[in-house]
Amino acid sequence: MAVVTTIPDDLDIDVEALARKYAEEREKRLRGDGLGQYSHMEGEFAWLGSDPRADPDFTRDPIVRDADVLLIGGGFAGLLAGGRLRERGVEDILIVERGADFGGAWYWNRYPGAACDVESYIYMPLIEEIGYIPTEKYAKATEIFEYCKTLARHYDLYPAALFQTTVEEVRWDADRKRWIVTTDRGDAIAARFVMIGNGLLTNPKLPGIPGILDYKGKSFHTSRWDYDYTGGSQTEPMVNLADKTVGIIGTGATAVQAIPELAKVAKRLYVFQRTPSSIDERANEPTPPDFAETREPGWARRRRDNFSNIVAGGHEDVDLVADGWTDISKHIGAATGGKMKHTTMEDLQRAQMAKMEMTRRRVEALVDDPATAEALKPWYNYFCKRPCFHDEYLPSFNRPNVTLVDTKGKGVERITAKGPVVAGKEYPVDLLIYATGFDMNTGIEAETGIRFIGPDGKTLTEHWKDGLRTLYGIQTRGMPNLFIMNLLQAGVSVNYVHIADEQTINIAYIIARCLKEDVVMVQPTAEAEEAWVNEIRDSLKARASMPDTCTPGQYNAEGRPVAGSGQNGSYMKGPIAYIELLDKWREDGSMPGLELVREE
Repeated sequence: MAVVTTIPDDLDIDVEALARKYAEEREKRLRGDGLGQYSHMEGEFAWLGSDPRADPDFTRDPIVRDADVLLIGGGFAGLLAGGRLRERGVEDILIVERGADFGGAWYWNRYPGAACDVESYIYMPLIEEIGYIPTEKYAKATEIFEYCKTLARHYDLYPAALFQTTVEEVRWDADRKRWIVTTDRGDAIAARFVMIGNGLLTNPKLPGIPGILDYKGKSFHTSRWDYDYTGGSQTEPMVNLADKTVGIIGTGATAVQAIPELAKVAKRLYVFQRTPSSIDERANEPTPPDFAETREPGWARRRRDNFSNIVAGGHEDVDLVADGWTDISKHIGAATGGKMKHTTMEDLQRAQMAKMEMTRRRVEALVDDPATAEALKPWYNYFCKRPCFHDEYLPSFNRPNVTLVDTKGKGVERITAKGPVVAGKEYPVDLLIYATGFDMNTGIEAETGIRFIGPDGKTLTEHWKDGLRTLYGIQTRGMPNLFIMNLLQAGVSVNYVHIADEQTINIAYIIARCLKEDVVMVQPTAEAEEAWVNEIRDSLKARASMPDTCTPGQYNAEGRPVAGSGQNGSYMKGPIAYIELLDKWREDGSMPGLELVREE
């Protein structure tokens, strides 16, 4: 069923009334423990974090050797870095990846319905260079995972990979001017340069609900989906659930994709919701047969730049992607450095509220039961949570076997041996699925589980205790020869891979120059780093109040901003401005802002 969500010109928006409603809904969800409400799949929960696809009997001898470059992570960040380094003639590369193959998020996230919510022609990198055309506008996880392996083969990265290996410590050796990287396999690799490419969706989190360990049924996190239990696969129905009662905790981006598939097969499905997501139309479609023939050289980069500029509020005469993301920006006109549709914060707020009102009307149009529809309506400003797009999620609640258990912002109270408890009522289930997401922007050491110890003996966390300090989000003074793939203090786009690609181009340029010119240490100057931190602070001022009004979530540390948050944000002048800045930096040729120490 198609639902028109174009905002009428005469739509009546009571800004004050909606602001009060948003504040009331936010207050329901605020907790004193903030990010502390989550647990990780370690210690007593380690069994939930095991890799169902890896070889449990895998062994190898420890590696002890020097390397020019060591990349941490084999997702798109590591693949792009490896590819860009290869293009610049850097051959001595090692890639450490805890999974059993390349893919990163697409290796781990194999839950049913998994797909990219950004158009595949701009999300999947280097497709024009490799000559690959995705099969759909929004590619499924299976296709993206296979493409990751294609990239690895194209750049001959498999021989460089150390799979099923976890980095434990990265420590600077001042005498050798190298990072000593140690792993759980007994490796000790002396790397001249290290790049952290752990990505955004790497460290799964569990809800801190009392009783998780008391539950006696089957349970798993969505990133560790167990098809041996459910039956089926990412492309085949989960036939084993036909006689099972299933519960899923979470209604974010992952759950929005998985729930429709569960609803089709489970005898009964309980969906436990704390905060509803905003759900707009997806409108996926197959790639036209003549798609490649109608493109001119350079089309992929132009399309990608066009999208990133529009969704950041910039002006383009033509919308090359024309999807839900760009539709949002046309309606809202986000103020991030382009041509602004709305010139005052009140105008911007009204536009956001109008867009969310149309999203709520879509819920009413698609969900039959009025009480369920009311519970599924999002009451917060549009970008407080990542928007979702799906054509089957909302109609799934019309199925007789699907029940929404709305916790009214409080979350599940506890879990018994039989299942979750909400408002004193127990919901017995055979299978309990945690769709509770991943750590994001909680600190590199917390997200990776790796200690980075610099020349002064301080860890990276200690180094940044008063807030993030970088040059372009990529390097930090006091940690020489260390490169960071990060969205904090860098350009940001809903298309993460776009920024990752541009950052790896810069990182590969610096490393290749340093290797060629016998530079043994490279790091930002104090002056350049301070100037960039001040630039970030200035660019964030317009958004400073947003965390105080948003519903708790990953974008505002669950409503409890952490120390240094005034500079722990992204470069809000937009992704294109950030990319142009990096381009001009390389064009300068002198590597301005970097302190270089050459071999004596």
